[in-house]
Parts: sequence; C-alpha cells; structure tokens
Amino acid sequence: MPARGYLDMELLRFITSGSVDDGKSTLIGRLLYDSKSIFDDQYEAIRLSSERRGDEQVNLALLTDGLRAEREQGITIDVAYRYFATPRRKFIIADTPGHIQYTRNMVTGASTANLSIILIDARNGVAEQTCRHAFIASLLQIPHVVVCVNKMDLVDYSESVFDEIRACFEDFAAKLDVSDFHYIPISALNGDNVVDRSRRMDWYQGPTLMYLLNNIHISSDQNRIDARFPVQYVIRPQSRQYPDYRGYAGRVAGGVFRPGDHIVVLPSGMTSRIKSIDTFEGPLEEAFPPMSVTLTLEDDIDIGRGDMIVRENNRPEMSQEITMMVCWMNDRPLETGRKYWLKHTTRDARCVVREVHYKVDVNTLHRNETDKTLGRNDIGKITLHASTPLAFDKYSRNRETGSLILIDDATNETVAAGMIA
Repeated sequence: MPARGYLDMELLRFITSGSVDDGKSTLIGRLLYDSKSIFDDQYEAIRLSSERRGDEQVNLALLTDGLRAEREQGITIDVAYRYFATPRRKFIIADTPGHIQYTRNMVTGASTANLSIILIDARNGVAEQTCRHAFIASLLQIPHVVVCVNKMDLVDYSESVFDEIRACFEDFAAKLDVSDFHYIPISALNGDNVVDRSRRMDWYQGPTLMYLLNNIHISSDQNRIDARFPVQYVIRPQSRQYPDYRGYAGRVAGGVFRPGDHIVVLPSGMTSRIKSIDTFEGPLEEAFPPMSVTLTLEDDIDIGRGDMIVRENNRPEMSQEITMMVCWMNDRPLETGRKYWLKHTTRDARCVVREVHYKVDVNTLHRNETDKTLGRNDIGKITLHASTPLAFDKYSRNRETGSLILIDDATNETVAAGMIA
C-alpha cells in the first residue's frame, strides 16, 4: 500500500487551556521543539529573546506568545495558532488565554477543536479557571479532554500529588458532558511525558502526550449520519464548454452524499436527486465532512446561498424560535427585545432576543435565574426569534448546524456565540 501524502493525513485540532501561568505556551513550545517541528532560525530567535529577558534557559513559550504585549507581560492575551505535523497526523494548536476576562477568546479557539488539553499546576491543584475551562469544553462538545498535571518537577514528581489532583478533578468532571478523559503527569519545562517518556515518573504507565495526540481516535467524532449541505455559492460558468452547468458549492456539514441520493432543499421543500459531486480534481463517488464540493442536481430548482440540501428522509428541525446557550462577547450587555443579525451556516437573518432563561456560574455550574444580565464573558440560556425559518440540529448532534453567532447591526461586531439546545 503506498504511503499517504501530506494532504491525505488526518487533521487534529486541539486547544490548550488552564489558569494563568500553568504553562500552556511552554507546553506547546516543548511539543514543537521535541517533535522537531521548528526551524533552527526560529529556535535561535527565541534563544536570543530569552537572553535579553534574562531567562535562565531558552523560553519555549515565546514560540506561541507572538504579540509584543504578550512577550512583555509574559502572558498569553490572544488565541495563538500554530501548525505542525508528524508522520501520522497534521495538527492545528490553539493556545488560549488563562485570564477570566479572555473567556470569549477560549470559546473562539475551542469552537472547532477535536480535543482540549487542560493544564493544572501541580502545586496549586484544581483552580477556579480549571473548572471554567472544563465547563466550556463540555459546553462546546469537545469530544476528548486531556488533563495534564504540569510542573511535576516542582513537587518532586510525586505520585500522590498527581492522584489527589486527578481525584479532585474527577469529582467536578462527573457533572460535565464529556465521556473521554485522559490524565497525564508532565513537566513541560523539562519535557517529561510530553514527547518522551519520563524516567523520573516510572510509576506512570500511561501514554505520553504526543503518543496520545497521534493515536487518539477522532474519525468518528463527526456526524456521518445526518446529511447536511449548506449552500455557499451557485456556480454558473455559462461558458462555451459548460453552457448549461449549474452547481451548488459548499462544505459538507454532516452525513455522506452520493450521486443518485434523493434530497430535499430547505426551506423551499423542493425535491430532486444528486446528479454528480464535482471538484477541481474531478468527480467523486461520495462526499463527507469536512469536504468542500459542488453538487449538481437532476432538476432545475431555485437554490441560493443560505439554503440547505439534506436527505429527503432525514431532515433537520425548522423553526424561527431558537433556544440556545450563548457566550456573550461584547462589552455592551445583551438586551432582550433588541434586534441583532445572526449567521447560521451560510444563512444571514435578523432576530430578536425574546428571553434570557438563566445565567450559568461556570465555577459551580449553578443556574442563576434571578440575575439574568449577560455581560462580557457570561454564559447563559436564551430564546430568540429569527426573521426567517432556520434549518438546524441540536449542537450536541452537529456542531456545524447547531451553532450560530449574533452580530450587532450598528457596529458589525460579533457579540455572542450560540450553541442550539
């Protein structure tokens, strides 16, 4: 069997989260350095920066803390993305801030992640931000969570410290909607159990972090049952070679499409069959997430951007009333009765927030039904009314068709990310 090419390799998106100074950026730097995913000139640049800062050793955190303000403060204040690959997989890393005021940044970074790495300082144990980030990972339906107890070198690589932190976190995690947890004791600074197994923690018999990232099963994370195809663009070349071609371009958001499938177009309800699945490289026999393709149909139907092509016998919900969890991202609090723009898959619509049901205390998971004011970084449950029916699934079933954003129509700022309940 021929070796897989780079473009055919499986892609894993993951985020790092945790409290301030838990070592998120250092961990990513260690992953990149020990997996030989950085160039010599990059290493030389951070070595010189470390010397100017007076660091005792090369500060690998500088590989991700790219903003000048971040380097000066020694903290991460924005989502930093890094890309690397091993012979087995490609990776996209989102290094998210640890401060409470940057919760919205974590939501942004986590929205497309397959896996979340939650770091815990071995000296401090489970902190308030640990619980906050674990709850957000659960809220955003990240399928896999890896809890890394970092800075084990500062507690003499103690097995009892690791076991105590794991037990404490498991008590909180029992309330969350995540089924796949992993626990690894590490020292990002020294590289213990990051890429190479630690000889100083021979009591730990589990995988290293890199082994887990390379081998964790993610192919079943996407919904391959409910066929969903939001139309982004109608292709009409009207050329001499293709005088009558009409194709519907977009990215498959769920399920599997094949030529000959009976489909229905929403919201019109018109039915047809798939004639072909086209790409620049040629026609395909099937398309599935997250492939970008062009569908042609047997019948001429009025279809435009924002419509959704689905299987005739497997339709999403259709409604103008949407109940969802939201993370509010704007300094101006949410106002019931106020009009906002919403973007759902490829459809834009106006909407009005009807009701705020409750606000969540993300540290205790308590639902506050008395204080319903949602300000910046708050998370709560709301109901809105859209100006046109939306075709959607619950977020727990499909993260693509179950999510939307709200936009301030005056400033054009994104004010909220929503997960349909």
